[in-house]
Amino acid sequence: QVQLVESGGGLVQAGGSLRLSCAASGRTFSLYVMGWFRQAPGKEREFVAHISWSGVRSYSADSMLGRFTISRDNAKNTVYLQMDSLKPEDTAIYYCAATRVVATTAKDYDYWGQGTQVTVSS
Repeated sequence: QVQLVESGGGLVQAGGSLRLSCAASGRTFSLYVMGWFRQAPGKEREFVAHISWSGVRSYSADSMLGRFTISRDNAKNTVYLQMDSLKPEDTAIYYCAATRVVATTAKDYDYWGQGTQVTVSS
């Protein structure tokens, strides 16, 4: 079992930055691929980024590439999402998730946090 707790969300103006954190319980954190997803009102949950146990990263789309950076600290059982140059369309609930496979679809993730709200004002 892995329990995930996100933090770091909030209200920020367009162009600003936020750093989300996701603290994981369990001694096998380093074995999991950790992902970030987001869900805006009325939309489906979408993949943002994932990072393997060794630090290999993958991002969803060009719009996030260069603005979002995923990282992890296996010693602290924590994964991060640094978000820069935020846009109003980045407004969503952001979730972290864990899986034992490399995946970009929500159904392939086994464990989920409760989510943290990110609101970007124009």
